[in-house]
Amino acid sequence: MLMATERRRKKKYPELKALWIGIFCDILGYFIIIPLIPSFIFLYNTSPFMIGLLIATNALFTFIFSPIWGHASDKLGRKPMLIICQGGTTAAFLILAFSNSLEMLFLSRIVDGVFGGNFTLAKAIISDNVPPKDRGIQMANVGVVVVLAGLIGPGLGGLLSIYGIIGPGLGAAGISVVTIIVTIILLKESWPKSKRIEKIKDFKEKIKIRKNKTAMYLLTLWGFHTLTFMMYMITMALVMALVLGLNAFEIGVLLTIAGIFRAIIRFTIFKPTLRLLGEPRAIKLGLILLIITFFLIGIIRDVIGFIIIMLLFSYAASCTRGPLIAKITLSVSPKEMGKINGYTSSLDSLGGIIGPLVVGFIIGLHGAFWLGLLMTCLAVIAFIMNQKEIKPFSYKFQNKENGIKPIMEEEFDIIE
Repeated sequence: MLMATERRRKKKYPELKALWIGIFCDILGYFIIIPLIPSFIFLYNTSPFMIGLLIATNALFTFIFSPIWGHASDKLGRKPMLIICQGGTTAAFLILAFSNSLEMLFLSRIVDGVFGGNFTLAKAIISDNVPPKDRGIQMANVGVVVVLAGLIGPGLGGLLSIYGIIGPGLGAAGISVVTIIVTIILLKESWPKSKRIEKIKDFKEKIKIRKNKTAMYLLTLWGFHTLTFMMYMITMALVMALVLGLNAFEIGVLLTIAGIFRAIIRFTIFKPTLRLLGEPRAIKLGLILLIITFFLIGIIRDVIGFIIIMLLFSYAASCTRGPLIAKITLSVSPKEMGKINGYTSSLDSLGGIIGPLVVGFIIGLHGAFWLGLLMTCLAVIAFIMNQKEIKPFSYKFQNKENGIKPIMEEEFDIIE
């Protein structure tokens, strides 16, 4: 038994390889578009706030539909839902490529939001395949994929921007098609019908997540954290354009340079950090570094300074997001993995709704200092909430006339 476990650990979950390829292609398509975002202000003669509204619209529809995709995957399987979402993403990029008005731009973001269940389903697939003890490192591997996509995407987007919006749009659509092909051919269903039927028999009593105190607390913590994360993702491109005066190509080059340094740090420091500190302390370290990063956003005004900010952020996000997601998945039963991951993705989207609007409003009227200060305060709240120790989900069983009924233990609550 022990030898089998060791062999599995050495293989590093080969069943996830197709998923990593698919996530890489999906994120690469997103990174291709990022350098182009600030140029929408001039291309469509609009304001930073309107661009914030554009991004928020996408996040709003993702917020609404992400739990639906997660819940549907619990009943119908992960793979078919993932393929449908990837097809919707491809359609959204095609609409973007041929957008000749602000209205079409909004339409492309709405379509992308409606089919924005990719990350919800990816997290559910990881949860299906990976036991709790290894789940943190595998969730954190999403950060590895982000780093790798960040090495190529921004620079490629900057180069394609010489053809206008059609270049990055078609490039992102083409990459999304590759994602669909990889998923269809290589990805195995992690939640087959046999497992779904088995779990339904094992857990006849449906436990609502809103009654799960631990899950609700952790989701609230995730909400504060992901709001600042999404604000950062929007802030950097806008600050580079409006504060540093860079164009789409220059933003792409700068993000690519930062990505190279990010990759070096991510592949040399992160895993030893996780082994040395363990997931709980790594989360604390990451949240502290995020506080420092957001404060620096408000005061640094040169290219080198922004590269340093991006390095700090990448390392901090690696220590925080994957392990936090793993921690959240431990608060629910196995059959609710899709649902809880849908909620975390919805909170990401909620952050994507509020964040761009706040960023567009503050940076347009008050500048980067006050934006950095606000992000710092929100990150402090997340850090304070994380100080509570959490016990994972567990069942005890009651004998009933009609069989065995699972109920939650009292120790399921948060430890003060």
